[in-house]
Amino acid sequence: MTPIQHAIHAPAEGSRGLLQKLNAEWHETALRVFAVIVLAHWAEHLAQAYQIYVLGWAVPDARGVLGLWFPWMVKSEVLHYGYAIVMLAGLWFLRTGFVGRGRLWWMISFWIQFWHHIEHALLQGQAIAGGNLFDSPVPVSIAQLWIPRVELHLFYNTVVFIPMAIGMYYHVFPPRKESAAGVQCSCAIRREQAEAA
Repeated sequence: MTPIQHAIHAPAEGSRGLLQKLNAEWHETALRVFAVIVLAHWAEHLAQAYQIYVLGWAVPDARGVLGLWFPWMVKSEVLHYGYAIVMLAGLWFLRTGFVGRGRLWWMISFWIQFWHHIEHALLQGQAIAGGNLFDSPVPVSIAQLWIPRVELHLFYNTVVFIPMAIGMYYHVFPPRKESAAGVQCSCAIRREQAEAA
């Protein structure tokens, strides 16, 4: 085991490893931070769709909110791929804090995001190689052959967010049978209410 792997996974004497803390005592805070990141990114896609479909802007001019001040952000495949990796990592590293139905929905979100990440990896690979698939004038992903990029990535972010939100709901409000089944964090409201009584 490398020193980095040891620091992340293995607890030192009298302490717990980083991943164990992320899924136990730090889980509630980590989930909140992760949710803010996910919602901010999704809001950017919604703003871009609003600019196109409500305000009537041309697609190249519709850059979301941050893209209005930093236009390079929308055109940067590195930025989009980086977010896809952050999202994938967040879903993966926070998964062990979930049990039961919450875990099921969380992992559905993870696998959808895994495919979304593959699509961004294809786009990033084309940007690095300087050549595009299917003789396209711009980098193109597989699903983008049928669905325009703006709509496709709004769709991807939506279908990743929905099971993630359902997973968080079941995590915070676990069914009675699951409320004590391996939950190591303070996220579950029903469990806290039962302990208070």
